[in-house]
Amino acid sequence: MDALDYFSPDYAAARERFRATTRVVGAAPHTLELAARGPSGEPLTIDIAWLGDPGAKRVLLHSSGLHGVEAFAGSAIQLALLGHPPATGPGCALVLVHTLNPYGMAWVRRANEHNVDLNRNFLADGEAWSGAPEIYRRIDRLLNPPSPPGFDFFPARALLQLVRHGSQRLKQAVAEGQYEFERGLFFGGKGLEQGPRTFLDWTAKHLAQADYVLALDVHTGLGPPGEETLLPEPGVCATPTVRLAEALERELIDVTQTRGPAYVVRGGMGSALPRVLPGVAVDFVLQELGTCPPVAVFRALREENRWHHYGGGGLDHAAKRRLREVLCPASPHWRQQVVPRGVALAERAARWAFSDRQE
Repeated sequence: MDALDYFSPDYAAARERFRATTRVVGAAPHTLELAARGPSGEPLTIDIAWLGDPGAKRVLLHSSGLHGVEAFAGSAIQLALLGHPPATGPGCALVLVHTLNPYGMAWVRRANEHNVDLNRNFLADGEAWSGAPEIYRRIDRLLNPPSPPGFDFFPARALLQLVRHGSQRLKQAVAEGQYEFERGLFFGGKGLEQGPRTFLDWTAKHLAQADYVLALDVHTGLGPPGEETLLPEPGVCATPTVRLAEALERELIDVTQTRGPAYVVRGGMGSALPRVLPGVAVDFVLQELGTCPPVAVFRALREENRWHHYGGGGLDHAAKRRLREVLCPASPHWRQQVVPRGVALAERAARWAFSDRQE
């Protein structure tokens, strides 16, 4: 199939295709049911395909859709992987986790049904579910206006804040995660959400026997269009970053550095995996597939958030269409770039994960 053929028009189609292909290739299916519902009242699930040894010691854990609407590209990559999976061999397994935030994909949102950014929702025991960066608190009305989408001189006002605070400080303060403004962007929640809790419970049950887990989590938005940016979770990776970069044959970006496109987040999913898999060596790498300039992505997130909270919230609106476009461009060129990139990284990761070199 051409890369374009792996993209689905909506969540329901993507889920059905993933499930059907799982059956066809003989993978073991797992379904995690959630309470939230889709636009037509349909059930929402996290679907998992397990290929390889059910008691695998070495696992490649490949996930998509933690940020809902970003799942369209991740789902396409996973369908391609199901069609032509890397060889596993004895003691090895490829585990594909399809759409960790099905509500966000179904409703074309980055957040879940409680407006929670799930990659800010995995706080450690004892961390406070409260607070916000001071800069975020001061500009909340700019970031999250309590009104339907509409022209409000946002570009000029945003430029003023950029000049005032500097791009790195502003980016870090806005995007790292906040636990105060429940209708705001990058809200991390007031407790562990059902989706993350259910997924972590499944992980603790099914991957506890592993010696090594390499987790790849697919996102879109950050970086040059069609290019990939690889972000290891700070303080998580069991393999030294230099060695892991050599194994993947790619550059890994240190998000703790003050320069570059990335930033440090609170409550990232990568930080939770070692906590639920004690005794298992875990590496976690977030794969970003670039789409549009950051200002365009943020503006689309802002307008969709306004529509969701202060407008009708339905799918048939320009804010929904724009958000989908900036996080999964319709451009055939972009789509034909990102699917091979996603597959190639997974194949390289599988060669490393399924070898004995990390031991």
